[in-house]
Amino acid sequence: MDREKVDTFKYVKEMNELLRKNGIFLVSGSMDDNRQTLKPNAMTIGWGFLGTMWSKPVCIVAVRHSRHTFKLMEEAKSWTVCIPTKGMEATLDFCGTKSGRDHDKFKECKLTLKKGIMVDSPYIEECPVHIECTTVFKTDMKPGQLEGSLEKEMYKTKDYHMLYMGEVKGVYAVKDAEKLI
Repeated sequence: MDREKVDTFKYVKEMNELLRKNGIFLVSGSMDDNRQTLKPNAMTIGWGFLGTMWSKPVCIVAVRHSRHTFKLMEEAKSWTVCIPTKGMEATLDFCGTKSGRDHDKFKECKLTLKKGIMVDSPYIEECPVHIECTTVFKTDMKPGQLEGSLEKEMYKTKDYHMLYMGEVKGVYAVKDAEKLI
């Protein structure tokens, strides 16, 4: 599917709605012309946002240290956020409950990886919109930093997140993407 670059915030409403419902995909790792260097992985995320920081468009995602994706985010330095099409709920569930350590999610879910346009990390072709980011800042959540009741509710097991802030290098969409999400 051909993609064109669109305004960074064109699909922010849809993205936020999906984050509150079934989630969206975070893809990290990289591909080179000889194939994969850091084997890419897809993870379903339900926390994140797209906004402005340091006068630049920035996408923020949260990845727990225990996740396979954490290692890839640390090594690759670029990543994509892929907005799923309607009907991908089972795929989102699989990518949110199975580890890339044990599963080739792309193969098992019949997802097609495409090389990023401005970044090394790939995107999922079946998703009508993707956001390409390079990490410009990250911060490690530590006990006691989050408001007390929220920390108790969200971090019962003490498995905290690393917050990755990525400068948006481009947002790309297929024609009539809004009809597909």
